[in-house]
Amino acid sequence: MLRLRDLHTCYGRIEVLKGIDFEIAAGEIITLLGPNGAGKTTTLMSISGLVPPRRGEIVFKGRPIQGERPDRIVAMGISQVPEGRRIFPHLTVTENLDMGAFLRRGPEGIKAELDYIFQLFPILSERRHQAGGTLSGGEQQMLAISRALMARPELLLLDEPSLGLAPMIVQRIFTIIGQINRDHGTTMLLVEQNANLALRAAHRGCILVGGRLVLSGDAAGLLDNDAVRSAYLGL
Repeated sequence: MLRLRDLHTCYGRIEVLKGIDFEIAAGEIITLLGPNGAGKTTTLMSISGLVPPRRGEIVFKGRPIQGERPDRIVAMGISQVPEGRRIFPHLTVTENLDMGAFLRRGPEGIKAELDYIFQLFPILSERRHQAGGTLSGGEQQMLAISRALMARPELLLLDEPSLGLAPMIVQRIFTIIGQINRDHGTTMLLVEQNANLALRAAHRGCILVGGRLVLSGDAAGLLDNDAVRSAYLGL
């Protein structure tokens, strides 16, 4: 579904991604791991068109998309759940979800998506008339994921979904991530500091260090890799 080829992305003169290559097959969950500053978030921002790459190619379903506007990339079927959630705090839960469906047409499909989201996250149905900024951190993360789902993406990019959340809520979020993948076959690229949890949720993992891809493989195999366990799992 997605292929990155020799991807270089810079902020001004600072090169963050230094020629990364990897592929994602339809229906896979892949996690990007690595230390802070490795280029994980920049990878997602490059795919989304928010930080266009300086060099290289991003191919989505056979079509190069580097240089496309972010709204066009959403319309093609890629949605991002940003780090820190970035919901609209003064809009209600329903209005936040409506923003996620902004590019869609057909009220029946949108209603079906809302019904599915309220099934996944019943608390959002209870809070539908409440301002997003008054929700708890876990509820805001649920809303951020749901807003992205309203675009009905084929590829969902998730940036640190566990950030700042209580362990019980983190487990709930990761359970839902797996359910979305099973229910709709949604392909996912996941950036997550909780490497143990991320690898248990993913099919494959990729490790970035200093803007370069240094290791990739089956998630279970990475969990059993002594070097990975020592460097990223604290074991």
